[in-house]
Amino acid sequence: MNTHELWQAALGELELKLSKAHFTTWFRNTFIIEYDKHQVTVGVPNTFTKAWLEKKYHKDILNAIQNITEHPIKGLGYRVETRASTPVPVVLKEVEPEPAPAPTHPINASYESLGFTSREESPRSSTAINSSYTFDSFVVGKQNELAHAAAQAVAAHPGGTYNPVFVYGDVGLGKTHLLQAIGNSMLQRNPNARVLYASCEQFTNDFIHAVRTGRAKAFKDRYRTVDLLLIDDIQFITGKEGTQEEFFHTFNTLHQDNKQIVICSDRPPKAIAALEKRLLSRLEWGMLVDVGAPDLETRIAILQLKCQNKTISLGRDTLQYIASNIQSNVRELEGALNKIVAVHQFKNIQPSLETIIPIIDSFDVNTIKKTVSPKHIIQTVTEYFDISIEDVLGKSREKRLAFPRQIIMYLLREEMSISYPSIGTELGGRDHTTAMHAYSKIAKILKDDDQLNRDLDLIKQKMYAG
Repeated sequence: MNTHELWQAALGELELKLSKAHFTTWFRNTFIIEYDKHQVTVGVPNTFTKAWLEKKYHKDILNAIQNITEHPIKGLGYRVETRASTPVPVVLKEVEPEPAPAPTHPINASYESLGFTSREESPRSSTAINSSYTFDSFVVGKQNELAHAAAQAVAAHPGGTYNPVFVYGDVGLGKTHLLQAIGNSMLQRNPNARVLYASCEQFTNDFIHAVRTGRAKAFKDRYRTVDLLLIDDIQFITGKEGTQEEFFHTFNTLHQDNKQIVICSDRPPKAIAALEKRLLSRLEWGMLVDVGAPDLETRIAILQLKCQNKTISLGRDTLQYIASNIQSNVRELEGALNKIVAVHQFKNIQPSLETIIPIIDSFDVNTIKKTVSPKHIIQTVTEYFDISIEDVLGKSREKRLAFPRQIIMYLLREEMSISYPSIGTELGGRDHTTAMHAYSKIAKILKDDDQLNRDLDLIKQKMYAG
């Protein structure tokens, strides 16, 4: 096993644990410099990445490497180093490779204007749109077709009817892909367009830096003079009053200038805790679209596209087995495929159903659902609706509490088959007839209420996300 193969396999493990945006941001251009079975040195592109991996992901990286090597790793270090070229991985099947993707589109903004002399000094401000995130590479299914159509509409007519567009859904379902596809499409139409993609964390960090260094004007010039603003993971704005204030004014400036705003989150605006009412109203101004978990056929189509990109070939029965067992999100699908590729490259064998079954079984994808408890369901629902557990278990019949309480009762019955008397006990000692009424009411509403169906899908995704 060479260092490149080891690192690719480790990345396959890490990709399952991290969001697509974080994985791409922190592990791009990394590689193993040295490996002697007991000591590993990872090469990183800059000092900021080195510090971040040491602080945030050291344990995950160490575990991933040890899981693959099965040797005790006594030391794991990081060193800033670049590599002129990356070794070409073993190709399992001779397939003519596609042309290399075009370079990423850098943000049209001056780093010097924010007080940074280079990209390396300010990784927070060097985000670029990934050119591989396009509409052509996005697999459309019934769970994401509305979000896909809305994204294409705003890319073709920015600042028009759909402004802002708010895309929400659980992790790993393609929200970041759609967000950046809009940017790529707009830049393809107009290479001079000013497009800015930033995570909520980056927006916050840039704002704090600007305030600390007295460069508020440079910050405003950066975020308020763009043609398209793409903000990822807006839910992390919770509890940041100064950031909410600044984003509110940034939003107003762009909207008044008919500039397009696209935002994504893991939950709808109303479910983002401690969000200022005036900002909530702005986020709900335009079009809200959700992205759900892909169905079986969509998952198979995604795997087929990923196989094409990786120049490997898997049979239909193999693809179906993977898609049937990895159901929650696209990120896990790709992580599973990466591990399959890595293992077969190590052994230099062709993949088949018999060889991939043990790999998929090692993910143990069904254990999470077995461990869901009544307490976990109650906690998930209360967090989703931004209410306290004490309130939902209390005696108040306020609508803001009564409806989530009924959803909890429905889920306890539907997901865990708990008896109605036990459901009443879990919900503060209520009568079993109350639980029966709640279950019947929610079941009836679900037949016609698309929004409630989407809300329940999101809640269940969070319940089973670990």
